[in-house]
Amino acid sequence: RGAESVRTAVECAVELGVSYLTLYGFSSENWNRPESEVNDLMGLLRFYLLSEIAYLHENGVRLRVIGDRERLARDIVAMIESAEKQTRENGNLTLIIALSYSGRTEIATAARSLAKAVVIGSVKPEEIDESVFSQHLFTTGIPDPDLLIRTSGEKRISNFLLWQLAYTEFVFVDTLWPDFSRTDFENAITEYHCRERRYGASGG
Repeated sequence: RGAESVRTAVECAVELGVSYLTLYGFSSENWNRPESEVNDLMGLLRFYLLSEIAYLHENGVRLRVIGDRERLARDIVAMIESAEKQTRENGNLTLIIALSYSGRTEIATAARSLAKAVVIGSVKPEEIDESVFSQHLFTTGIPDPDLLIRTSGEKRISNFLLWQLAYTEFVFVDTLWPDFSRTDFENAITEYHCRERRYGASGG
């Protein structure tokens, strides 16, 4: 059912002219779940990668995966790399799936990368600003989200895109992800368009 909701969200995004859609598939904290549950989730991931990539490619969707791939099984990493290569030229929608992902880990990883760059002299400390820092995140080249849709009635970020969500609009829905429908997606987009985004400035 969750995979079906992914397809629904992708279809809606393409139809509504959304350019980037990021889905939180598996967090770093999810590794702490019981082994049997983790194995089941990895099995679902394999199923999705095997069954849906052809559909994504046929519909002009580019796939990108962000997160710590070192903890994923080799066959899953190979499927991800193959899917990214196969779909890299597609332009209807970029689908980003966060796997083994942690917003705090992403920021720490970017900081380590910049520290190494300073040590070798390719970057000067005074040159580091928000733009430079963003180039070292997993999402480099991807614009910050305009809208976050949080399902299941939860009202927390859950360590998701902590840097990128600085000025994102939030919409909370009670629907569980497996039941997330086209109507839920369209209603969230409609609510977003009713917002006034000021980015810290006064309203006009």
